[in-house]
Amino acid sequence: MNLRTLALLSMVLAVAGCAADKKSPSAKAKKQAVEVQEGGFSDDVAFLQAHTDVVILKDRSGEGQVVVLPKMQGRVMTSSATGPEGLSFGWISRELIASGEFVKHMNPFGGEDRFWLGPEGGQFSIFFAKDAPFDLEHWFTPAAIDTEPWTLLGKTGHSATLEKNMQLTNYSGTVFDLRVSREIRVLDRNVALGLLGTTASAQVHMVAFESNNKVINTGTTPWTKDTGLLSIWILGMFNPSPETTVVIPYNAGAESELGPVVNDTYFGKVPEDRLVVKDNVMFFSADGQYRSKIGLTPQRAKNIAGSYDAQNKVLTIVQYSKPDNAVDYVNSMWQLQDQPFRGDVINSYNDGPPSPGAKPMGPFYELETSSPAAALPPGGSITHIHRTFHFHGPEADLDVIAKATLGTTLTEIKSALP
Repeated sequence: MNLRTLALLSMVLAVAGCAADKKSPSAKAKKQAVEVQEGGFSDDVAFLQAHTDVVILKDRSGEGQVVVLPKMQGRVMTSSATGPEGLSFGWISRELIASGEFVKHMNPFGGEDRFWLGPEGGQFSIFFAKDAPFDLEHWFTPAAIDTEPWTLLGKTGHSATLEKNMQLTNYSGTVFDLRVSREIRVLDRNVALGLLGTTASAQVHMVAFESNNKVINTGTTPWTKDTGLLSIWILGMFNPSPETTVVIPYNAGAESELGPVVNDTYFGKVPEDRLVVKDNVMFFSADGQYRSKIGLTPQRAKNIAGSYDAQNKVLTIVQYSKPDNAVDYVNSMWQLQDQPFRGDVINSYNDGPPSPGAKPMGPFYELETSSPAAALPPGGSITHIHRTFHFHGPEADLDVIAKATLGTTLTEIKSALP
């Protein structure tokens, strides 16, 4: 999400409140962040069942459970690593869902794996009508990825397949006919650990799932750079805590060859006490108390990122399909662009008050991944796989997983930020 997007959503959803101190959240703010984590998975499931159709998927053990919502664009809303009474990992906007109403420009319902398409801004944007100004008044999320229900094609105890036909028109007037399919699949423990190349002790509880997202050009004309391309964009919204840190390994090397290490100026430069960049890994505060965002280009990004919540002892890993040598990723800046295909492949966002006295949109934090820009002939397709892993258990056991996947220790993560 960009600055203007969040300003709009905050105006729509905000109520009077206390602005968080940008570097040292108040005791009240910390207490509110703690309370976000105290709601159990069963409570969230009951709430969702009261407002929409719910599909619950389980792994072989029955402890790993995942909630899929067909009428809410097939998103994975939340999950648990220890069954009904476990922590609920996905952030949920109960107020918006309970209202039964849609807000005008975008509906931030929540969810730890939701489907969007890019680009958001630029001459090939699908969020602005042809020749519209790049401002809040003219920005609209396409209904197909915001409010319209998707079709549940089938389900088993551990998977669900959903589909949606769409027609979208970009800022330049190009019409895209497409079909999107999503298979959500819960991963059994051994499969998940194998994908990450690590092990876990019996004391570690876990839930893992993947979304296999496919876009097909169902039209009669090819999608080309001259008229604009689309990309698959998966966003995960998670509950923050005062002790949550996002961890992103990256490809080290000279800026002259690989470009800047990180884009940290989405909402103004991220303060030094909230983003620390070391030789091969960066640490970003995910406390839900200061609005900020970072992004990595395909030259810098690896196919993995994560976070650690030291307060609740939860290690989260996101893994995604990143094709070798792919460099064309859509650019979502709200302006006409000189380089519309030089966007980021992975992003992280930390929510917070948009202005003094305003309520944050969540609070939550995000881990986001994107596919390359899709230059598709008629009938052609592109696929993007996005996996989410949550591990909950003793720190000594979680440390083994952190080192194997993120290349750093829990001690380093916890001490990285001032």
